[in-house]
Amino acid sequence: MKTIDKMPTSKIQRASKLVQTGAKVGVNYLKYYGDKLTKTEEEAKSRLNENNAEDIYDGLKKLKGSALKVAQMLSMEKSILPQAYVEKFSLAQFSVPPLSAPLVIKTFKKYFGKLPNEIYDTFNSTSVNAASIGQVHLAEKDGKKLAVKIQYPGVADSISSDLAMVKPIAIQMFNIKGKDSDKYFKEVENKLVEETNYILEIAQSKEIVAACKHIPNLKFPEYYEDLSSERIITMDWMDGEHLSEFTAYNTNQEKANKIGQALWDFYMFQMHELKKVHADPHPGNFLISKEAELIALDFGCMKTIPEDFYVPYFELAKKESIDNAEIFDTKMYQLEILREDDSPEELEFFRSLFHEMLSLFTQPLQSETFDFSDPEFFGKITELGQKYSKSAELRKMNGNRGSKHFIYINRTFFGLYNLMFDLKAQDIKINNYKTL
Repeated sequence: MKTIDKMPTSKIQRASKLVQTGAKVGVNYLKYYGDKLTKTEEEAKSRLNENNAEDIYDGLKKLKGSALKVAQMLSMEKSILPQAYVEKFSLAQFSVPPLSAPLVIKTFKKYFGKLPNEIYDTFNSTSVNAASIGQVHLAEKDGKKLAVKIQYPGVADSISSDLAMVKPIAIQMFNIKGKDSDKYFKEVENKLVEETNYILEIAQSKEIVAACKHIPNLKFPEYYEDLSSERIITMDWMDGEHLSEFTAYNTNQEKANKIGQALWDFYMFQMHELKKVHADPHPGNFLISKEAELIALDFGCMKTIPEDFYVPYFELAKKESIDNAEIFDTKMYQLEILREDDSPEELEFFRSLFHEMLSLFTQPLQSETFDFSDPEFFGKITELGQKYSKSAELRKMNGNRGSKHFIYINRTFFGLYNLMFDLKAQDIKINNYKTL
């Protein structure tokens, strides 16, 4: 794969890249209108989606940083985006052009004042994994294999301007309106800022490892503070394959269930016991060992769950709350889904929408065991997502609703469900975390 010798770091440089991408998208629409004359609407739209996904991803991967991170987040919205976007944006998880060796060495000189071979016994200047915010290199020291994660130059400084450029797309895609919309973008910006703070990530990583190391079939790397800085992290090298690689060929149900239970226990323990959760559950953050153990990586994106959100959120997940109109409405107002300034039409629409959504989405949480390999369950989630993504009535409503905490908690659950479905995990004990 071709390496990158320099990155656009200024606001003008990064904006110009997006303008170039926008021009390509404009050309794709001209092709789409031409295709409609000779092809069916479905064929024309499919080609448009493929071309746009290709060009948008190519533009974002050159920018890296928060712009590419947004693509990574969107790739998890399998029930909302066309498949062409999901497939292309999912590459942002662990397949983007890496920094060149000279740029890597320059980064070490800046943050350590030393060359990599002065810090480690050996250091491979060719990265083994490049993603949205940083890339990973293999090193050795004192006979131990190490993974060294290096943050891309300028990422931390460009978050605010990147999100300002992406904001109009997000507003249109998710129908966000109203004066309070900035709270959602501020939540994303704050989390992205945290993800670029590698000192914070090391502290969070060590905290999670200490709290969750008792969970069966779950492994973590050890982190080395003396070999890390605000833009470089050194940790144990963990042997394994990405979860998506494992699920592509695995037919061993026992292994799938073992890994699935470990993954589910890991998330439920964090949610309910720690009230703080690894809010970035995509396949690139998990490895599978030869012993079919789950290896959890990358704790830059951690979401604290405040009590005043946790209580109504999980109470609303109970069937008795969903089936009781009075309790349901109370929780909906507490979670800011229904608002005092809603019109009668909006109240009726969103009450119905969320009742339908929660009745389906909370089914695993209401069971003693659940079959995450069930295609009917996930088919219904996809159908529901597509139904409302195409809803003309919803586009007329104010989609700006719900607590800001929904962004990362819902993202966590959607990502977790998708991983469990990819694993085809069956007979998962929902409350097993309580017995560990």
